[in-house]
Amino acid sequence: MFKTFLLGSTAAAMTLASSAFAETSATAWTDLNLRAGPSTTYEILSVIPASESVTVDGCLDDDTWCRVSYGEVSGWASGEYLTAMVQAPIHTNREQLAVETVTYERNPDNATTGAAAGAVGGAIVGGPVGALIGAAIGMGTGSAVTPTEKVTTYVRTNPVDPIYLDGEVVVGAGVPQEVTLQEVPESDYYYAYINGVPVLVEREQRRVVHIVR
Repeated sequence: MFKTFLLGSTAAAMTLASSAFAETSATAWTDLNLRAGPSTTYEILSVIPASESVTVDGCLDDDTWCRVSYGEVSGWASGEYLTAMVQAPIHTNREQLAVETVTYERNPDNATTGAAAGAVGGAIVGGPVGALIGAAIGMGTGSAVTPTEKVTTYVRTNPVDPIYLDGEVVVGAGVPQEVTLQEVPESDYYYAYINGVPVLVEREQRRVVHIVR
C-alpha cells in the first residue's frame, strides 16, 4: 500500500519543444539516484556518487528532471542536484548552460509497481515544510552518519509502507511532519521508506542522515 499526502500531475505525456544545443556536463552535488524515468516512482538504475560527472542529454521544460548518462548507464536524475559552471541547480539555469530540452512520454508500466506515474506525495524538503528538496543544495553534508550493520539490517528486514514525495531523496533533505518515522530498537535512529529507498532520519530536525542501499 502506498501512502500519499498530495497528488501531483498524472499527465500521460510531457510534450516539449526540441532545440539544438551543445552537449553539457554536470556534477552530482551529492550521491544521486539515477532512475529509469523522470519521477521518484521509477526504478533506481544506479547511483551517481557525489562530485562525479555526468553527460546531460537534456532536461524537461516543465519539470526538474534531466536525462543523463553516467558511465554505461543512461537514465534520469533530479536537476536539483546536478550543478555546472553556475554552481546552482542545472534545471533552473538551462538557458544559460545551453542545455537541450527533451521530452518524455509517461508509461505507467515502467514505474514502480503500485505507484501511479507522476503521482507523488507532499514535498520532501530541504528547508521549511513545503519547499522543494532542491533548496537543500549548498547545505553542508556534515549530517551524514555511518550506522552499524545491525541498524541497516534491521531497516532492510523490517520494511514499512513506502511513501512517495515530491523531490529526490538525498542526505541532508528534510522530511515533512506528516511522514511517520519508525524507531530502530536499541539505537538513536528512526527510519522510513521514501521514494523507493529506506532512509535513516534524525528525529528532531527530521533530516535524512543515511540512505540504506
